[in-house]
Amino acid sequence: MGRDDLARGLVRWGLIIVALVLAGWVIAVGGKYLLGGDASQEVDPGLIQMSSLEKTLIGLYLNLRKGDIESAASDDDTPVVFTINFGETAATIGPRLQREGLITDSQLFLWLVRYEGVDAQLEAGEYELRPNMTMNELIDSLQLGRLREVSVTIPEGKRAEEVAAILEERGIVESSVFLGLVRSASPPYDFLQDRPGDAPVSMEGFLFPETYRIPVDYDAAQVLDLLVTTFAESFSSDMRQAAAEAGMSVYEVVTLASIVEREAVIAEERPVIANVYLNRLEQGMYLQSDPTVQYALGYQEDSGQWWKIPMSLEEDVPVDSPYNTYLYPGLPPGPICSPGVASMQAVLEPADTPYLFFFSKFDGSHAFAETYEEHLRNQELYQGQQ
Repeated sequence: MGRDDLARGLVRWGLIIVALVLAGWVIAVGGKYLLGGDASQEVDPGLIQMSSLEKTLIGLYLNLRKGDIESAASDDDTPVVFTINFGETAATIGPRLQREGLITDSQLFLWLVRYEGVDAQLEAGEYELRPNMTMNELIDSLQLGRLREVSVTIPEGKRAEEVAAILEERGIVESSVFLGLVRSASPPYDFLQDRPGDAPVSMEGFLFPETYRIPVDYDAAQVLDLLVTTFAESFSSDMRQAAAEAGMSVYEVVTLASIVEREAVIAEERPVIANVYLNRLEQGMYLQSDPTVQYALGYQEDSGQWWKIPMSLEEDVPVDSPYNTYLYPGLPPGPICSPGVASMQAVLEPADTPYLFFFSKFDGSHAFAETYEEHLRNQELYQGQQ
């Protein structure tokens, strides 16, 4: 048994002895009163209430553990965003704080919170804590230090409806309100000036994927502006110059990059997939991209998904939509999702290959082909692995 275990064992035995002494004293006082003692000397009701006895014992224990209470879990000052969910109490908060490395003893935390009577004051919300905070400092922060911002991550490859759902799940904005602005707002950004005349009025593709700290008082318009402004800042001047040199507008780059984002699973394949589509565009071929058909199909009630995977070429390809690149030549009218920087960079710096086709190996990678005959052989080879 180590020193710490021995010390804690002695503390527990000490508490048992204290409890027995206090209990005997309470019984003695109460018995004296019941057996006809001086009725003018009233017994404090708190002395015979378990809550008071418990508070006394916990107070003694906390005093013995004063060193642990005033010590931090570590000297690490890295901020940790800690979330208290609705309905949580110290009994569930403590273990999570311990798992995050913010405290070393969740039971000690629980007793301290109960002793100070602040359990009900640990409100739901997000807090910024640090492992080098003492337990008392943590408890103070959990009462007073709620962040006035909400952290939310928008992943790459999400269409506007999915982004709106994520924002609503985090309690930031209502999905319907946000989507209404996405499909009607036309902020004065220069990259929207080259949007084709037949393109829908939409900010689809420009809801930049990133982790945001959004102020809780932001309305839907401010949230939309934050996401689009972040895109504008992320599409650097070098990228704009590369787009101009390639004869593409920013809008066209984002549109093609959104297809690459949905197609590519392996990072190294992004420039190759982008190259395939650019080669097809150069030769006047249809892009024939499955994600564009999936975008046109929209929400799938049976699976509860926005992207129909797997997709049936026989049943789904005939869907009549300008986004369907099996039926309509060139790029679709606009982006089908919000691509990340890597996919946009792949369009601006594509690989140099003769490939015109690619087929999924159903493990995340693709088999690339220069001719249609080679493409058919790849289909025969990998179709059975689906």
